[in-house]
Amino acid sequence: MNGVGRDAIKDGFFQQMAEEGERLGLIRRCTPEEREASWRHILATNPNECGSVWIFAYGSLLWNPAFHLVDRVDGRLFGYHRSFCLRTYIGRGSPEQPGLVLGLEAGGSCCGQALKVDPTKLEEELDVIWSREMVSGAYHPRWVSLKTDQGDVPSVAFVMDQDYDNYAGDLSFEEKCHDLAHAQGALGYASDYLYETVAAMDKMGFKDKMLDQCVKRVKEIQSDNK
Repeated sequence: MNGVGRDAIKDGFFQQMAEEGERLGLIRRCTPEEREASWRHILATNPNECGSVWIFAYGSLLWNPAFHLVDRVDGRLFGYHRSFCLRTYIGRGSPEQPGLVLGLEAGGSCCGQALKVDPTKLEEELDVIWSREMVSGAYHPRWVSLKTDQGDVPSVAFVMDQDYDNYAGDLSFEEKCHDLAHAQGALGYASDYLYETVAAMDKMGFKDKMLDQCVKRVKEIQSDNK
């Protein structure tokens, strides 16, 4: 399973996964009340005069947004870069072999897309997005300015909380590639998350040197283990 759809998210797939992770002491899940308070704060601080909400996609949201959107715009976010900095023990890994997923960390820049949430069902779709992205407190949702051909687009970015228990930004490149090559969880293989992200970026004409290096090394590790 490389992408959980909107219906499964609404039916509580991520919450069931998080409850199991919390039972095992692997994460502290966000409650529905905490998630709603978070996205309502985002709405209350929306810098878009028209009230539209754009979500910055830099990882799996590029190839599996799983929410109703009405537009997407290529762009670049300055001041942050994507990094395999979030250790996962349930989604793309296990307690025995944890995996990694992407987060945004300060410094550099990051190409991606701004995805415009359907304004006719804004609250419903924000609840879907937060149910997926804010399973735990790993990310800080915040407004950022995405540079696009259409000008600056204020967008919501999910930025890594470096104080989060499962923050893994201090892992070496080789350690990260080892985990990506071997981990598997309820959402599938960590390596598939990497491959799907790079494939989506290739189709969009985006390049990320770090991701390309990870793909090369992860495939080498997997080939050596056959």
